[in-house]
Amino acid sequence: MIKIAGEKTATIVVERKVIHPRYHKTVKRFKKYLIHDEKATAKVGDTISAIECRPLSKRKTFRLLEIVKQGEE
Repeated sequence: MIKIAGEKTATIVVERKVIHPRYHKTVKRFKKYLIHDEKATAKVGDTISAIECRPLSKRKTFRLLEIVKQGEE
């Protein structure tokens, strides 16, 4: 999932599944990352691949590698 956060910045949501320690049930956990999109090609709802890079700002340390799947729009 992707959200446009600025001119060359997008927010991605990474989902992972973990087993709850007490109830032994699969639970979804989410984490948001800011990515650098130099050409502003990513759109809302796209599935993308990102790669780690040098810090570009306080919270932005990833850049867009490729768009895996286009969004529904």
